[in-house]
Amino acid sequence: MSTPHGGALVDRLAGADEAAEIRSQARDLPKILLDERRLCDLPLIANGAFSPLDGFMGRADYERVVKDVRLSSGLVWSIPVTLPVDAASAPKAGQRAALVDAAGTLHGVIDVTEVYPYDKQQEAREVYRTEDAAHPGVAAVYAQPDLLVGGSVRVLPSERTDAHALSPQETRAAFAERGWKTVVGFQTRNPVHRAHEYIQKCALEIVDGLLLHPLVGATKSDDIPAPVRMRCYEVLLQNYYPRKRVLLATLPAAMRYAGPREAIFHGMIRKNYGCTHFIVGRDHAGVGNYYGTYDAQKLYDQFTSEELGITALKFENSFWCNRCEGMASEKTCPHAATDRVSLSGTAVREMLRAGQLPPQEFSRPEVARVLIEAERERERVTV
Repeated sequence: MSTPHGGALVDRLAGADEAAEIRSQARDLPKILLDERRLCDLPLIANGAFSPLDGFMGRADYERVVKDVRLSSGLVWSIPVTLPVDAASAPKAGQRAALVDAAGTLHGVIDVTEVYPYDKQQEAREVYRTEDAAHPGVAAVYAQPDLLVGGSVRVLPSERTDAHALSPQETRAAFAERGWKTVVGFQTRNPVHRAHEYIQKCALEIVDGLLLHPLVGATKSDDIPAPVRMRCYEVLLQNYYPRKRVLLATLPAAMRYAGPREAIFHGMIRKNYGCTHFIVGRDHAGVGNYYGTYDAQKLYDQFTSEELGITALKFENSFWCNRCEGMASEKTCPHAATDRVSLSGTAVREMLRAGQLPPQEFSRPEVARVLIEAERERERVTV
């Protein structure tokens, strides 16, 4: 398996005795309110998914990540992991602060090393490649308070509510138990259709196992809800995949929609989970028309394999070709677009709302039925 990014998995989870001490201390500590994104980030710092980060970024790391796609140490890192706070509630350097949610629930503490201002427009321009507030990632940055708090964290243990939410230690143990030495990770925030299935199975031809690793943290309001997507993955794996060669686990991370930058981020995270390979397809982590179709693959090309420590498997857009009588891509199919089964997202949604199954060349019927039932349930709730 791959070596964790930076050499070792970080563990910032408090044990029972320390957790009790933190809860006792927290009554007298200044409090920092965590928004939805930071509530996703904090457990991933704690369990090592964001290794080598042991907390929220200080100024040196933040500024170099924004400008150079590297931490201050020189290690490749592409997305700022930060803790915004307004001036009125900002703690002082050297203080410990309690990390709480909107309900006042304590999640952990941060030992503050610095509090610093930052340039939101520069972060938008460099990380998201646009200053357009219509971009969901940019809008999230613009909505943040004006200061950032840096420092290492200690995180309270929480009850597991998702059986699929495995930690990096747990996925690595699962790979070892299965005897997998090479593992390919697949990032998704959507149900898997035939093109996804095709590239996953192509990858499975050259590695020991597949980590199907859907992101189930904060996403856009119009994205398909995580429970629906999980049902889609489960019926697909039951019917069309070799069970001994696939592990389904969830990644409770927040989507940034940062395109190429987020593709690197997703790869480094899967490296920490034990993957040796990572699938990078068309418009990875994209939204709207902000990124070129294969910009994510081009960004991977700017780093050496030694720097990344994970092999990117780059796939072109895949489709069913009626003349080839199978799945193909521009690399393998010589036929015209009219011979290919291609549907827009809008067309698929309209079919599902009407209770119609998309062509089986586009989507497995079992997956489509889950989506149709979810759409009917949504309509029953909203009526």
